[in-house]
Amino acid sequence: MNQKHKATGLKESTFNSEVVSRFELYNSLFLTLPFYKIKDTGTLLPLFIKHCEEGVKARETSAQIIDSFFSKYTHNFTNKDVIDLLFRFIQYIERQVVLFDAVEDASFSKLNTMDDQSSLHSYLSKGVDNEALGNKVKHLIEDFSLRLVLTAHPTQFYPGSVLSIITDLTAALKSNNILRINELLQQLGKTPFFNKTSPSPVDEAFSLAWYLENVFYFAAAQIQEEVDHTLNEFQLESKKIIELGFWPGGDRDGNPNVHAQDTLQVAKMLRQILFRCYYRDFRNLKRRITFRGVEDTIALVQEVLYKNAFDTNTAFENISETLIGHLENIKTTLVEDHDGLFVGMVDDLIRKVDLFGCHFASLDIRQDSRVLRNVHAFCRQCRPIISMYPENYGDLSEVEKINLLTFKSAKVIYPETDDELIKDTLETISEIKAIQKSNGELAVHRFIISNCQQASDILQLMELFLWNGWEEENLNIDFVPLFETVNDLESADEIMRTLYSHPFYKRHLEKRGNKQDIMLGFSDSTKDGGYLMANWSIFNAKVALTAIANEYNIRLAFFDGRGGPPARGGGKTHRFYASMGKEIANKNIQLTIQGQTISSQYGSIDSAEFNMAQLINAGISSGIREKHNVLLDEVNKTLLDEMADDSYVSFLALRQHPQFMSYLLKFSPLSLLSKINISSRPVKRNSGERMKLEDLRAIAFVTSWGQLKQNVPGFYGVGTALKNQEIAGNWDKVQRTYHESGYFKTIIDNCMMSMSKSDFNITAHLANDKEFGDFWNILHDEFELSKTMLLKLSGQAYLMENYPVERSSIAMREKIILPLVLIQHYALSHLNDQEHTAQEAESYEKLAIRTVYGIVNAGRNSA
Repeated sequence: MNQKHKATGLKESTFNSEVVSRFELYNSLFLTLPFYKIKDTGTLLPLFIKHCEEGVKARETSAQIIDSFFSKYTHNFTNKDVIDLLFRFIQYIERQVVLFDAVEDASFSKLNTMDDQSSLHSYLSKGVDNEALGNKVKHLIEDFSLRLVLTAHPTQFYPGSVLSIITDLTAALKSNNILRINELLQQLGKTPFFNKTSPSPVDEAFSLAWYLENVFYFAAAQIQEEVDHTLNEFQLESKKIIELGFWPGGDRDGNPNVHAQDTLQVAKMLRQILFRCYYRDFRNLKRRITFRGVEDTIALVQEVLYKNAFDTNTAFENISETLIGHLENIKTTLVEDHDGLFVGMVDDLIRKVDLFGCHFASLDIRQDSRVLRNVHAFCRQCRPIISMYPENYGDLSEVEKINLLTFKSAKVIYPETDDELIKDTLETISEIKAIQKSNGELAVHRFIISNCQQASDILQLMELFLWNGWEEENLNIDFVPLFETVNDLESADEIMRTLYSHPFYKRHLEKRGNKQDIMLGFSDSTKDGGYLMANWSIFNAKVALTAIANEYNIRLAFFDGRGGPPARGGGKTHRFYASMGKEIANKNIQLTIQGQTISSQYGSIDSAEFNMAQLINAGISSGIREKHNVLLDEVNKTLLDEMADDSYVSFLALRQHPQFMSYLLKFSPLSLLSKINISSRPVKRNSGERMKLEDLRAIAFVTSWGQLKQNVPGFYGVGTALKNQEIAGNWDKVQRTYHESGYFKTIIDNCMMSMSKSDFNITAHLANDKEFGDFWNILHDEFELSKTMLLKLSGQAYLMENYPVERSSIAMREKIILPLVLIQHYALSHLNDQEHTAQEAESYEKLAIRTVYGIVNAGRNSA
């Protein structure tokens, strides 16, 4: 047995003993706790789980499974009693998911080990005896950075109170503190899991800031400390490589509930939370530094930190440099007069202030290009702008529009308008300057234009800034286009060529260090073109955009809008970054982390450090090797072009099937997602109109398929594409591409992860459904074809054979929530039948909604 198989077997054995066995032990304790009115809920639940498993194997409907359970194990139950017990089951299962999360997180360090061979320290060590490599590493680290952007996308269902319990429960599990575990399980049983009302954007920001305060504040600083020590060891200057971004309160795209005052409030909140973190650290520091010579500076720093943390009447300004200066003075005194005692504590706080400044995380402003065009049109009707543009400006060609843009600063006289989006955009542009003044320029310096389709979308936005209090020489804003659909990705390079060659934009980029951020959206491209086409379109767009940037000597950074599941760009993301190749800019890794990805990959300091280090190592190793990406070789590129096209045709045919939306609406909770109180953001654009696929948000789209346990966006069309290559006699070429390309292999591996979270047996009874049987069989046939072809390509006997720990984790989670899936189908079937009272309909609706929480949480990256 080789070393890899030994390590894999050891990890699987560790998972079984540390996670599976411990979960079963503590779950048995949990099931005996007398929480609810029906005393035998905990006794009946294991029987219900077993009954569900047997019913699915027998291909029974959810109604048959649940009705037969109550017939067998209960007596004289009314319909109300049935619904009540199902609610109790849901409450137990939700908490079982939390328990499994905590047990798994407690074992994180035993299950995950870093690959030191691709670390910064490893490469610098090799560079000692290899001057060329050493110079390459030094040059790379000068430009390298990792930016993680926390978003408020509605895929995280744990409230702050539950997150705190998970943190404490994880700690208790690590030390096997039985009494503490028992107390926390009781607390968990009595703690609500959801909000009674939808959160406001500020509520979302406050909830997400929990991770900043309790995880990233420590994890980012510790990662940076390791980098600093490594660089110092090799006599290199320290370099800040960790950056944090934040979307709640700034992301307006399709969310009419975000206003300028929310942005101001969130910026203020982030600052105050940060200074409370500083103050907490400083109090510990003060308890140690009780020496002569630093009393005045200690008192001064404490007063400054206290006022900024707790005094709401304090006039905020960017004091980070001043604060670092004071701390450096304390450090100097300690070194010169007190043998350097406790200097490490001072260095730690200096490092944190250098990392987080006065802002903690940079607020990104995001708005749809269509809204911004409307704002520009509104301003063109105002004095003195009205004299600069013809009335038919909106009907002109792109070239004609750009030629008419003047980029003159102006004080615009705005009439009253009832359009809230116009008012918000204009107010936000003005308020950004105030935020930069109080929290520093990095507090908010990017404006993202989603659905960017033309260069004028960016240039017109720049004019809006010049008309609302900004001057060209002080325009401290980075304008970031977001390309999302397959068509937009194809034309992205030409849009950027137009911008790079435009005199005004060129001058602006020079002032910003010739650095351009470009955001690419995985979610909408998948919804638009399917899994394989989305990944291939983004790959090709990155290659083309990198070439254009190099041509104009632009430092390009890609900002990847990645969701949790592979269907939205998730999965093993660090493998993508490690396999880019020299044709794709990769020195600045930027990505969104949202919903379950935050809690599952960055929910604890251990996991956050590990995953940040993974991404850094991926970027370092990719930058050092700078291999040619073999997917750009003619044979490989032709294969991927053909497969992406075939996959796209297959996915498009499915989307255009007359039953596509009706199937999703009937059998998934799609129509109910808007009633779940987890987000301030609507599940679709044009919320007042009927449900249309083009308006449906990718999150809701992917989540609905995940609830159905069919995960169509994560695999559909892949099997057809591979089969077509086999029929064409190209199978040997496809296999060669798979083994040679880490990028293509990661696409395949993540596709298999999506499929591992699918279970068509649950809905197998639909195969004979008079209305939807044929459509279900289309989905099932493509699933089976994809499974067959993927296993043949990878040489595996079953899905995720090469990732036994992840496979076991998924299997355990799917087993826990199987009853939730069936309860959801049961409730939806009763709603669809319409043979019930209004009161019963309300109960079934609530029942279906409640199941969504546990199913999504268990998936960890399923929405």
